Amino acid sequence: MRAQTVVTQPTFPKAVLFDLDGTLLDSAPDMLATVDAMRAARGRGPMQMEALRPVVSKGARAMTAAAFPDVPADERNAWIPEFLATYERELGRHGTPFDGIEAMLDALESAGCRWGIVTNKPEYLAKQLMPMLGWDARCAVLIGGDTLPERKPHPLPLLHAAEAMGLSPDEVVYVGDDERDIVAARAAGMRSVVALWGYRLDEDDPIAWQGDAMIDLPSELCAPERWP
Repeated sequence: MRAQTVVTQPTFPKAVLFDLDGTLLDSAPDMLATVDAMRAARGRGPMQMEALRPVVSKGARAMTAAAFPDVPADERNAWIPEFLATYERELGRHGTPFDGIEAMLDALESAGCRWGIVTNKPEYLAKQLMPMLGWDARCAVLIGGDTLPERKPHPLPLLHAAEAMGLSPDEVVYVGDDERDIVAARAAGMRSVVALWGYRLDEDDPIAWQGDAMIDLPSELCAPERWP
C-alpha cells in the first residue's frame, strides 16, 4: 500500500518582532527635519536626504556625525539631548510607514499572528509614535533602547519581548534592516528577516549578516511562504 504524501501548508510565525526605524517606519523625513533645525541654529543650510538616510538606523550619534562631520565627536555627542528634544517636536510629522507595511500587518493579524516592536529608539519616543500610527492597541509588546540594561545587538530586549508574549524564542521571528538586528536575533535563538527596503550604508553587506531570509519589499511578507 502506497504511503500518502502529506503536504504541509506554509503558515505565518506565531509572533513577529520588528525593528522600528527603517523597518516599519520611514522616519528619515522626521530625522532630516531634526538635523536641519540643528544646522539652522548654527547658521548652516539644510542637509540632503541622500546624505542622512543611510545612517538613520545607526542612531542619534551617527546622524549628528553625518550632519556635522567637521565638528569633533565629543562636541557632537554633547548635542544628543538637543537632538532628542528637537526630534520629539518633529516626531511623526513627516515620516510614514513604508509602502506595504499596513497590508503586511493586516495579513499577520488576520492569521492570528501577534506582533511587537524592539527598537533602540528611547522608549518614551517610541511610545509617543504608537497612537500617531494607530498601532497602540495592535502592538503586543514595545521595548525601547533604554527599557532594559542592554540594547541591540544584545539579545536581552528580544528575549524579554518573547517572554512578555509568553513564547519561546524559537516561536518568534525578528525583522530588521540593520546588522545589529540580525546579530541580536541570532544570539536570542530567533529566526531573522533582513529588511532590504530599510536604511543601509553603501559598504553594508546584508548577505554577510546571515539572516534566515532577505526580503526586498514589505508586501512580500503578506505571503506566509516568505517567512523563515
